[in-house]
Amino acid sequence: MPPPAALSASSSFTLLSPPPSPKPKLPPFSARKHSFAINPRRHSLHSAPSSAVRCAVIEKETPEAHRPATFLRENSSSSSVRGRFEKMIRDAQDTVCAAIEAADGGATFKEDVWSRPGGGGGISRVLQDGAVWEKAGVNVSVVYGVMPPEAYRAAKGAAAADHKPGPVPFFAAGISSVLHPKNPFAPTLHFNYRYFETDAPQDAPGAPRQWWFGGGTDLTPAYIFEEDVKHFHSVQKSACDKFDPAFYPRFKKWCDDYFYIKHRDERRGLGGIFFDDLNDYDQEMLLSFATECANSVVPAYLPIIEKRKDLPFTDEQKAWQQLRRGRYVEFNLVYDRGTTFGLKTGGRIESILVSLPLTSRWEYDHKPEEGSEEWKLLDACINPREWV
Repeated sequence: MPPPAALSASSSFTLLSPPPSPKPKLPPFSARKHSFAINPRRHSLHSAPSSAVRCAVIEKETPEAHRPATFLRENSSSSSVRGRFEKMIRDAQDTVCAAIEAADGGATFKEDVWSRPGGGGGISRVLQDGAVWEKAGVNVSVVYGVMPPEAYRAAKGAAAADHKPGPVPFFAAGISSVLHPKNPFAPTLHFNYRYFETDAPQDAPGAPRQWWFGGGTDLTPAYIFEEDVKHFHSVQKSACDKFDPAFYPRFKKWCDDYFYIKHRDERRGLGGIFFDDLNDYDQEMLLSFATECANSVVPAYLPIIEKRKDLPFTDEQKAWQQLRRGRYVEFNLVYDRGTTFGLKTGGRIESILVSLPLTSRWEYDHKPEEGSEEWKLLDACINPREWV
């Protein structure tokens, strides 16, 4: 949630993904398509040896005083998928940040702009200690790098058996955000949408370019308001149904499986949608789908915030929120592929860790009273429900 400085498959801010972490048994679809892959039908880039992953070449970022019109290299057209995806994520960043500032009523985002000499860069925006938001981060990035041959062979699987490709140039772009409100009755939101391409291997000119999309939006409350969760999932389903009625159940299940905290035997929150390595549909359709999902963030989330941000709460309810924030930290630092990859590869640390809450809490052997509101939330995290 990759950097590579940007935005993770889940809740970090990294565009690449590391080797897979322990996870629950998944259905065949999720097991087959669970991480960035050059060919998702064979092997995942995550299966590359850790030494190969650590050798990915990504240039160090340079701070910039102003936002450029584009982070793409000069040879990339604004009408290409790369160009249109970059425009989409930058528009989405502006839209979400404006809505977050309006809901807060006073606080504004701190913005950092950075670039890399060989192309690419990003915009990191963080709002902290506002009236409504404890911490809100909305990041975009465009990354150019080189994948080592070991990672390429692992990703290609049997297709790479007859040749030894050299380093593989890649392109990745994405937006990632985690929004942590102060009020324990207002839920945390995470969303991330990304696009990935590989160019021809450097010693195999003419090899076909590979591409895929990934992303998702998920809700992590401390207390359950059924109407809020149903509204959130209804918006996700509506976005999915515009493209394929099979998308929502497929991606909802994938989300429940991905955000699983194995050592707790519970999910991080109440889910949403999650997908990765998606390239088995028309590219233009998937670009439109990712755009629709990103455009659905504000209508899915901000009405909930407006209803809950000013509700009175007790110290005990705040403590419960911080305990659940502790689960958020555990998942991100132990299991989230984007976070762990970014930490191992020397990514932009402020972008990687911006997903973490400002405050969290751990109590020894804490168990909510059965039947309490806290218990109901925990039960829903242990036993995922169908909300729509």
